[in-house]
Amino acid sequence: ENQKTFEKCLACARNSSQNRVSVLAKNCHAGFTTLSIPLMANKKFFGCIFADGFLLSETEAEQKKQIANSLENEFQLSHEEIETYLKELPVLNERDVEYLKELIQVVIDQILELNDKIQGQEDEISRIQHESFEKWNFENIIGHSSAMKNVFHLLSRVSESDSTILITGENGTGKEGIAKAIHQNSKRKDENFVIQNCGAINDNLLESELFGHEKGSFTNAVKDKKGLFEIADNGTLFLDEIGDTSAAMQVKLLRVLQEGTFFPVGASEEKKVNVRILAATNKNLEEMVKNSLFREDLYYRLNVINLQVPPLRERLEDIPLLINQFLEDFALDNKKQKKRISPHCVTLMEKYLWPGNIRELKNEVERMCVLSGDEEEIQEHFLSEKIRGTYDSAQTSEKIFVPGGSMKEAVDILEKQMIDNALKGHKGNKTKAAQQLGMSRMSLIQKCEKYGFKKSDYK
Repeated sequence: ENQKTFEKCLACARNSSQNRVSVLAKNCHAGFTTLSIPLMANKKFFGCIFADGFLLSETEAEQKKQIANSLENEFQLSHEEIETYLKELPVLNERDVEYLKELIQVVIDQILELNDKIQGQEDEISRIQHESFEKWNFENIIGHSSAMKNVFHLLSRVSESDSTILITGENGTGKEGIAKAIHQNSKRKDENFVIQNCGAINDNLLESELFGHEKGSFTNAVKDKKGLFEIADNGTLFLDEIGDTSAAMQVKLLRVLQEGTFFPVGASEEKKVNVRILAATNKNLEEMVKNSLFREDLYYRLNVINLQVPPLRERLEDIPLLINQFLEDFALDNKKQKKRISPHCVTLMEKYLWPGNIRELKNEVERMCVLSGDEEEIQEHFLSEKIRGTYDSAQTSEKIFVPGGSMKEAVDILEKQMIDNALKGHKGNKTKAAQQLGMSRMSLIQKCEKYGFKKSDYK
């Protein structure tokens, strides 16, 4: 309540901390005792932690007299009020002071420990970011199948340009990794690479995230905030799940792509940026345009170059390479010796269709590494039941035959049968069916739409 008094107290604390050693200041301006202990790390002084507002038993009377004068002169308190206040003041003896020092030292130790953790996390984040971009050089993207060779060929041609690229493919095929590789091999590689999943948040939050907002533009907008377009200026912005954006958001995105300008939420002055846009989706945007679910003009702005990432079932020869990489990653992350995987186990994994693609394969390898414990070689009994079950049923059930059909048609038939069986087994519960199939619930919903499965069919 009294600014001058506060400033005097602060000055006392500063004066007691300047010695950078444990100090007991008995002559505070108001008469209190101040205990100050320095906060130091690696011989560097950061400040101090101090305790104030108590008396020493050996100087109690003298201090109370000084405090009474201070209260009377600065706060104009009555004699009765001062007496009541003085009675409530803590009085510490020598043993109490030593205990207080120990308590303050505990606080200091916790602060320093937390500081070390934060610094360690920042160093780890920096290391991971550096390694992440190193990992996503083209030569480190795994695959020697013909399908992946086509991807590499296109990547080598488009990365150094500033053209907008639309990356398409199923969930779990590695679209974000491809985007990182494009950025890392572009002339913008030393600038920011920013990611936003457009399907993860609602329109209002997405607008604020992408374009930023000004203080007071809406409830809880307590300060100005930069948007991702501004943060990614001169760098790359990766818009994942672009097919999930609303019509209103599509209009705003189109303006940025056309003009390079945008208005932060609540702003009257537009901003201009130079950002390369990479977008990704697992949806058929061309079909969405036909059904008026996606703006045609935005589609053509995004689809300057189309890069289709093949599903894992179309690059089965890459599975051994991917398995080997995931085994190395698990060993490195867990500081363990790299495991081997039996040839028969690899064969079974090559026969599985991997609806969850690379993400599902990575999870399967990690699961087997954990379950196999200290065993050096992973055998087929550690495989998920869905993978063993698919293979076993293929040995005992009637073979699928498509007269004059293509491989894709055969795959679609098997996929349809597996989804139908899973839905029947769980009485239409898509969450449990998706877990059994090793795919996301959203992917299963899209497959159900594709094959015309309705919830009412499984009641």
